[in-house]
Amino acid sequence: MVRYLITFSYDGSGFDGYQKQPKHRTVQGELEKVLKQINNDKKVDVQASGRTDKGVHALNQKAHFELDVTITESKLKMALNSYLPRDIYIKTVEVVPDTFHARYNVKAKEYMYIINIGEYNPLDRNYVYQYNKTLDVVAIERALKYLEGEHDFESFSPANNEKENYVRTISQTNLIRDLKNPNKITIIFLGTGFLRYMVRNMIGTLIEIGEGKRKAEDIIEIIKAKDRTTAGPTSSPEGLYLKNVFY
Repeated sequence: MVRYLITFSYDGSGFDGYQKQPKHRTVQGELEKVLKQINNDKKVDVQASGRTDKGVHALNQKAHFELDVTITESKLKMALNSYLPRDIYIKTVEVVPDTFHARYNVKAKEYMYIINIGEYNPLDRNYVYQYNKTLDVVAIERALKYLEGEHDFESFSPANNEKENYVRTISQTNLIRDLKNPNKITIIFLGTGFLRYMVRNMIGTLIEIGEGKRKAEDIIEIIKAKDRTTAGPTSSPEGLYLKNVFY
């Protein structure tokens, strides 16, 4: 048996999330279906760095799996891309030690969220959050800095989440304006790990700050509260991308 690590991208708009579910089209389901074919009809379990929700995209998702058949990295990449649907693409394939785990060995993840504050664009509707109103970008940038560092992010986690540990470290944030299209804002989060909906909940809060409904400094009190009701709404999934995974 050989263990492989793949780096892959996908358009999340056609999937009910990454994680396989009965009677639903998922990224993991499509990968395992194709890998079973390649593995002489033997079941293959794919372990990803983490799951993404319905409508969320990935630029460089990572996953590992083991195959019984002997196949080179280049041939495996070619075979996967030949059989997989067009909304998933395998970028790299490499052999890794048996001890490597795509989820447990993660050192950091990078997410990005894209917002359109200009006119509605139907062509981007599945790939950019169509907010379509002006936002105070300076206030959002100021608020981002309060999210950096090690914090208990329970206020940005679902209310029914029963995780014992909500502590995560966001090492870096950034807000980028597209020079060609200044109405397109990209917000970047780099951290050790993220709770489910955490990025979208932070974005929902940042948008309220950009609207003037909250102050940038309110982030401090929201974090202290450890209460989901103190933060803003969950933003739409289509603007969110898993950008990078680091080991």
